[in-house]
Amino acid sequence: MAEKLLLGPKDRPKTGRWIALSFQHVFAMFSATVLVPLQTGLPVSVALFSSGIGTLIYILCTKKKVPIYLGSSFAYIAYIQSASLSFGVGAALTGLLMVGLIYMLISIVITLIGSEWLDKLLPPVVVGPVIMVIGLGLSSVACGSAGLISSKDVVQDWRIIVVSLITMFIIAVVAIKAKGFLKVIPFLIGIVCGYVLAVILGFIPFKDYGSIIDFTSLVDVLKQPAKWFALPQFQILGWENQEIGAGISMVKINFAAAISVIPLAFVTMCEHIGDHKVLGQITGENYLKDPGLNRTLLGDGLATSVAALIGGPANTSYGENTSVVGMTRIGSVWVTGGAAVIAILLSFSNIFTTFIQTIPSAVMGGVCLILYGFIAANGLKTLINAKVDMKDTRNLIIVSVILVIGIGGATIKYGFVEFTSMALSAIVGILLNKLLPKSKQQPELQEN
Repeated sequence: MAEKLLLGPKDRPKTGRWIALSFQHVFAMFSATVLVPLQTGLPVSVALFSSGIGTLIYILCTKKKVPIYLGSSFAYIAYIQSASLSFGVGAALTGLLMVGLIYMLISIVITLIGSEWLDKLLPPVVVGPVIMVIGLGLSSVACGSAGLISSKDVVQDWRIIVVSLITMFIIAVVAIKAKGFLKVIPFLIGIVCGYVLAVILGFIPFKDYGSIIDFTSLVDVLKQPAKWFALPQFQILGWENQEIGAGISMVKINFAAAISVIPLAFVTMCEHIGDHKVLGQITGENYLKDPGLNRTLLGDGLATSVAALIGGPANTSYGENTSVVGMTRIGSVWVTGGAAVIAILLSFSNIFTTFIQTIPSAVMGGVCLILYGFIAANGLKTLINAKVDMKDTRNLIIVSVILVIGIGGATIKYGFVEFTSMALSAIVGILLNKLLPKSKQQPELQEN
């Protein structure tokens, strides 16, 4: 049974406590939110701005009833990397814009006819393995950043491996052993400790590799007070590629990779529903009924579309911040809204965002070894929580095919349209679930 909240959604704490509680939410979301731009090449400043403005949009759409914080979504990391590499960042952002529009379209459909059809389209037997694919598909990126991939042309730097593994170990220990709020921010603690270790090991020479961390850009900013504050490096979606000025640019809309992201949008919708159910269990509310799934999807979708229009990653509800609500029993939307404002203010601090960009790949590798595995494990948990019968041959086939297609790097390209492995795995999973005949229950073999 849910414990009574100390502060409800519309309760505003006193100013000093309000700021402290909001900063607590910022710390909880911080490491995960900045990880996405660090992995995809999108500006950290825009990711922070998008996170903050997206949360405020969500609060308005849900009538200030749901204490959810929106941050950068991990589900689209591989998509952004692939689309940007193949067609340019404009294509990646156009795809994310489509994701937001799909959310808003589904919101309208749910308003008109309900949401039962969504449960039938995306049952746990499909969603679970697709989420696993999202995490496992990024495993090679994590191992590469951690220095754990060797080749004839690359000499492994033992310092990178040490920093990565120790960062990973610290995160694991904090997540398992820490109490209170520290248990909610294991990635932040791991990044700080890993960063310090990288600075120390950077003084130890290794062949011609030099320091693990490059402080050049940070020193340059610190030397020039005029650069301490700057507009986020917005990349505005428009009709041509051009520089606007003040670090802001326009990138051309490109639908080349838009179709391939549609299946992922439906998968992340299921995560959206799950997060709101968990928060409802914590607060004793049913947010899927009040303000309603149509409104929560509208808020998430509109936030994602706005983020894409200004060059940010897709938004999603954050489990870390949901955990903060559960631990503190502070379910005030004023607090999550305050965190959003703080994130927006931080996005204008050039010193802060430049410092974040100095975090070495070795540290991020240690973070990703756990984080991407967490995503995959959540997919497995989806199957377990839904009690999907894996003795059923039909279910086993659906899960097996999704995993092989998703992790095997399958792609289908026709003209300028390309379906990546993650999109294909979701499409094939949905089709198999609809087309394969239901298995007949076979009686258990009785021992004589």
